[in-house]
Amino acid sequence: LRMLQVKLIITGDDFGYCPRRNQGIVDCFLAGAISNVSLLVNGSAAADAAELARRHNIPIGLHANLSEGSPVCEVLKTNSSLLNQDGFFHGKMGFRTALSKGLLKMSEVKQELKAQVELFHELTGHLPPHMDGHQHVHVLPEVRHVFAEVLEEYGIKYTRVPIEPGLHNCDWIPPSLMDFYLGVEEDSFNTVDVFTKHGIRWADIYIGLSTMGRNMSVSSICSAIDSATLQLRAKAVPSSTGTIELMVHPGYPSVPPAGGCGEGPDDFSQSWERLHELQTLIKPELQSHYKSRNIQLCSFKDL
Repeated sequence: LRMLQVKLIITGDDFGYCPRRNQGIVDCFLAGAISNVSLLVNGSAAADAAELARRHNIPIGLHANLSEGSPVCEVLKTNSSLLNQDGFFHGKMGFRTALSKGLLKMSEVKQELKAQVELFHELTGHLPPHMDGHQHVHVLPEVRHVFAEVLEEYGIKYTRVPIEPGLHNCDWIPPSLMDFYLGVEEDSFNTVDVFTKHGIRWADIYIGLSTMGRNMSVSSICSAIDSATLQLRAKAVPSSTGTIELMVHPGYPSVPPAGGCGEGPDDFSQSWERLHELQTLIKPELQSHYKSRNIQLCSFKDL
């Protein structure tokens, strides 16, 4: 029986956030530690990121952002349901609150998502092969339908559905964060049918919530990948290929005022945790782990 061929997409999120994030992501890619990136087109260093991707031939998709910073759609920069009193997006939790109160206009969500796809095209010269949501906004109620419509309209084949196997057993995740993750998981379960109906695809298995920031280690990544591979084996027909996406956030810590999406960089971005992810991902033990497991790194456009 031939070994299951596992394809692993390691996506560096938040490309374009700041020059130091860009540099860290490029260093990771050149070290063979990530294989794919997700661009924030409203990030303060987005144009620089697109240029770096072109120069180093880095597979790049769109990290659609409705929660942090400013919209890219001109009409929505003033007087839109997507903005708070300060004229910025509502934030990770603020967006969810506004949505649950019925305050967000889905027509504006669609307008902004399309503007971000268009800007991505302008910056990179091509449409994104994959498109996911910053802070997982793309799987939220109502938003998921609009997001799926935009992907279908532009013929964007791939997205991310953040359902992580074994998440419930990760006792190192603090309760407040676990509550957020479980909300993301529930929203993701409810999104599967919507994305399927629109012909959108995603990796067979997603990991990355349990290995974020300080929780990332060679052993946490290896065990997450091993349990994902076991699940693939259980599901797979012999001689098939299974895909895993590992979401990561490597970078050198942001130094204000540079960075962010219009408001300056957030705490996570300025913290040592970004550098910790970078230093962990480039460890040779990880590379040898992939090799010994017959795991091939690739990007969405290789699928």
